[in-house]
Amino acid sequence: MDDHPAAIQRRRFLQSVAVSAVLARTLLSAGEGGSAPAPIKRRESLMLEGTEFFLTLERTVVNVSGSDVLATTVNGMLPGPTLKWREGDTVTIHVTNNLPVSSSIHWHGIILPFHMDGVPDISFKGIAPGETFTYRFPVRQSGTFWYHSHTGFQEQSGVHGTLVIVPKDEDPVVSDRDYVVSLFDWSDENPEAIYRKLKLHSDYYNFNQRTAGDFISEVKSEGFWDALQHRAMWNRMRMSDRDLSDVTGYTYTYLLNGFTEAEDWHALFETGERIRLRFVNQSAMTIFDVRIPGLKMTVVAADGNPVKPVKIDEFRIAVAETYDVIVEPEERAYCIFAQSIERSGYAAATLAPRAEMHAARPAMDPPQPLTMADMGMGGMTGEGGADTGAMKCGGGMQMPKEEGKKHMWPITPLPMRRGVGTTMKAANPRYRLDDPGVGLRENGRRVLTYADLRNYYSTADAPPPDREIVLHLTGNMERYMWSINGIRYADAAPLTFHYGERLRITFVNDTMMIHPMHLHGMWSDLETGDEARLVRKHTVLVQPGSKISYRVTVNAEGAWAYHCHMLYHMPGMFRKVEVLP
Repeated sequence: MDDHPAAIQRRRFLQSVAVSAVLARTLLSAGEGGSAPAPIKRRESLMLEGTEFFLTLERTVVNVSGSDVLATTVNGMLPGPTLKWREGDTVTIHVTNNLPVSSSIHWHGIILPFHMDGVPDISFKGIAPGETFTYRFPVRQSGTFWYHSHTGFQEQSGVHGTLVIVPKDEDPVVSDRDYVVSLFDWSDENPEAIYRKLKLHSDYYNFNQRTAGDFISEVKSEGFWDALQHRAMWNRMRMSDRDLSDVTGYTYTYLLNGFTEAEDWHALFETGERIRLRFVNQSAMTIFDVRIPGLKMTVVAADGNPVKPVKIDEFRIAVAETYDVIVEPEERAYCIFAQSIERSGYAAATLAPRAEMHAARPAMDPPQPLTMADMGMGGMTGEGGADTGAMKCGGGMQMPKEEGKKHMWPITPLPMRRGVGTTMKAANPRYRLDDPGVGLRENGRRVLTYADLRNYYSTADAPPPDREIVLHLTGNMERYMWSINGIRYADAAPLTFHYGERLRITFVNDTMMIHPMHLHGMWSDLETGDEARLVRKHTVLVQPGSKISYRVTVNAEGAWAYHCHMLYHMPGMFRKVEVLP
């Protein structure tokens, strides 16, 4: 991000203009609600426990950045209440929509009957203004999950919260204290305005653009011809190697459990205790890199499922992912630090033995540029004379064991379209399971990768796939168009799965953006190189220019959603899945 005083002044001016305009629009639209209840004031976020819950979707006045604006919230809370369930119970949730528009609640990662999944036009009609919809389903799992609206961009304006599910048997994770750490990117701007700006200028929020001075520096380090070729390659892709995130701290205030960095939320402990931190990324568009300087973290669960413990310094958490970690702090204050992938801002809080203690904030890391590997060029040591940047995985990128072998299962052909909506294509995408990703390479810290994850329970008896499907994640960054196999959701036929089959799904990311892909209703058993320990996840981060594979046991009838969880990618990068008998 450019911190030149002139740039800062310009940003502040534009922000003030934009916020004023958006506030006016937001308040105006709020007034169009007719008989809808009047907005309420923001309430403190709470935890609710039991088997029956009453949730209301509300227009709520919040003040995150110094101005009163309207949010869409659950029970007037930002984030919504944490719901604590118990595995084996049947839960009943009455959701009343007090918004002037239709809404919904989707239970992210929860295995349930499809008509309880909460996706409008796929699993139910949605909840009309003034109506109450009652969800009721048995709880068949435990761990850390979350919920959010699946209607329009309501998730961006506040309709989301955490789920904590207590196991019915002994918990493999032992701790003395247990905290939820939810991360979120709040904007005073109307979400539709953000999307409209991205459609007009996809780099509207990117203040980390290249300058003439950067080119001069590259000429000095690479030579004129190589530097020119380097730039030409990126230009042909109509991308910038500094385009790491579509929406940034220019408009976002990053929140931790609903608190700004200045408000400094606290997690308290007594010396000698084992603390469980349940990290949930409830953002609309922000990928966070999380660390607690001076303190090792032991990852014990991914997306609600226990994994073999991995001791690390840092982890990346994509939108919609969850990670549980155990920490054992000493008698001092620590900073829980979550910086956005493009380093335009951060969320932070204090982990300390006493409430009056406040942890110092570390400096943000500088942003790293994308590399040839992130372009899907595959090279890890440089192509065309370009500097790719070193990667942890070097020349031996970890890949599933079956990769390189002759396929033992048939690949089902799917429609593919190339054209104006697919200006990017990975020429040589690789499995990069042990690549921590751009921004985290060679930073001197032990960073979690997917290659580190092993299921806590054996998957040795899991059946092999019956067939495979390959899905390309595609787009045109300049025109902010996103799709799967070059076909946007509005033009795509549903994917057909057959009940009882075992699928292998391979994603090829033809773009230079990260896409966290989420399949509703069924688990994704990620291939990390150990057939006996396939990692069970609900959301899988697909790195730029890479491919990744997982297996799905098709054991849930009905219609399901399958999509990228970056909110503004979702209108195009989305599929309906039909599970047929």
